Amino acid sequence: MVKQTAGRDALNDFAPKFAQLNDDVLFGEVWSREDKLSLKTRSIVTITSLISKGIVDHSLKYHLTTARKNGVTKTEMAEILTHVAFYAGWPNAWAAFHMAKEVYADDCAAQEHGGLFGQGDPNTAYAKYFVGNSYLKPLTDPKTASVFIANVTFEPRCRNNWHIHHATSGGGQILICVDGEGWYQEEGKPARSLKPGDVVTIPAEIKHWHGAKANSWFSHLAVECPGENTSNEWLEAVTDEIYNQLEA
Repeated sequence: MVKQTAGRDALNDFAPKFAQLNDDVLFGEVWSREDKLSLKTRSIVTITSLISKGIVDHSLKYHLTTARKNGVTKTEMAEILTHVAFYAGWPNAWAAFHMAKEVYADDCAAQEHGGLFGQGDPNTAYAKYFVGNSYLKPLTDPKTASVFIANVTFEPRCRNNWHIHHATSGGGQILICVDGEGWYQEEGKPARSLKPGDVVTIPAEIKHWHGAKANSWFSHLAVECPGENTSNEWLEAVTDEIYNQLEA
């Protein structure tokens, strides 16, 4: 979390206690509790609260900008403001939309996903093993590198089938999450929620699946671990019943 100094910059001479509470408590303590609530969710809660109170001044623009930095996409922001309009008032939503258009002006119409490494091309070769659309961007050449690494991107709700990485020794896979939010689950175990920076180590012979959450694109690097007699076995699809239970 970036250290906030706005309170002291603007009000330290006039109201030092307020400035200290703003910088150290609100932003220094409350916003930093990412283990309790993600920055993205906190941004959504904050802009919703401001619009509901009719606060559509520079403070809303600041939090719209922060929401964008915290991973709220242009598509998500448009849907959030449309939803809020029915509860917080149409004029408030109109004012918020004008600000949001400025904040998201640099986003291209066809939004690119995939994080730092880019979205890549449609993963047509493995499409039959996925529910929904996925994209693949190889980062190493398996013909020249001893380790194959690719950036895999899932559209919202997309997930791959249950599968197993086989090997007589070594093998398995490592996932390094780089963008959006997703799920990882091993058979017989609770699903794990994933966000950028999370790392998943998947041993050989473990049945599992991974994919995007319902309201977020998701990208991870897939690192194929070297081993003896390695192969992938694709199994049944992850049913809507299983997936929807996680989202609920």
